[in-house]
Amino acid sequence: MKQNKYDEPDFYEAYKQMPRSVQGLKGAGEWHVLKSLVPDLVDKKVLDLGCGFGWHSRYFYDQGAKQVIGIDLSEKMIQTAREMTNQEGVDFKLGAIEDMAFEAGSFDMIFSSLALHYVMSYQDVVNNVKQLLAEEGEFLFSVEHPIFTARAEQDWMYDSKGNIDHWPIDHYQEESIRQTSFLTDHVVKYHRTLTTYLNTLLEAGFSIERVEEPKPDPDLLAQNPEYKEELRRPMFLIIKAKVR
Repeated sequence: MKQNKYDEPDFYEAYKQMPRSVQGLKGAGEWHVLKSLVPDLVDKKVLDLGCGFGWHSRYFYDQGAKQVIGIDLSEKMIQTAREMTNQEGVDFKLGAIEDMAFEAGSFDMIFSSLALHYVMSYQDVVNNVKQLLAEEGEFLFSVEHPIFTARAEQDWMYDSKGNIDHWPIDHYQEESIRQTSFLTDHVVKYHRTLTTYLNTLLEAGFSIERVEEPKPDPDLLAQNPEYKEELRRPMFLIIKAKVR
C-alpha cells in the first residue's frame, strides 16, 4: 500500500512550515544546481512527478513550456497547488507516481523532486518514464542521497556534549524499506545505492547526462550559518538522463 503522510494533518501542517514550502524554490537548498540542469522548455510538454505545491510546475510553464502536468498522491497537496496556480497551461492530477498513465511519447521532459525515494519500485517507474518520453526526451530528478538514506535514523552521531561528531553510514548495500522520522514518525522511505540509481537508467535505455551532489545554496548558507554542517556530507542526489 502506498503511504500518504502528506494528507495526515500533523504532517501536512509541519510540511507547510518548511522553508521550501514557505519560500518556494528559493527556500530549497539544492535548487541552484537543479535549476541549471533544466533544459530549454519552449513549446515542450512536461510531467512533474510528486509535484507537491506545484512550485516546479509553475516555473517550467514560466520558462515557456506548452503544457505542464503535475501529479501527486496527496489530495491536500493537489488542492494547495491548484489554489496557488493561475497559469492555464498547468494542470494538476491526483494520483500515485507508480500509477501514472499517459500515451507513449507524451512528454519532452519528466521531472521529479525528492519523491522517488518514497516509491517502492524505482525500476518500474524508470521503465514507465522511458515509455512516456518522446524521442531524445529528458528525465531530471532529485532524491535523498544514498549516504543519507542508508540508516533508518538519518541523523548525525553526537559527542558527550551533544555536539555533532560525524555522519554514520551503515547497511549501505542493503536496499530495502526504511522506517524513518521526517516531520513525524513512521515515514516510509526506500534506500537504494548509487549503483542502482544509475544502472537502472542505463538498462532502461537512457544515457546519463549529469550527476550532481549539490552543496547548499551559498545564499542560504550565508543567511543560515547552521547550514554549514550540510557541507560535511551530501544530502541530495540529482541525476539528468536522456533517452538514447
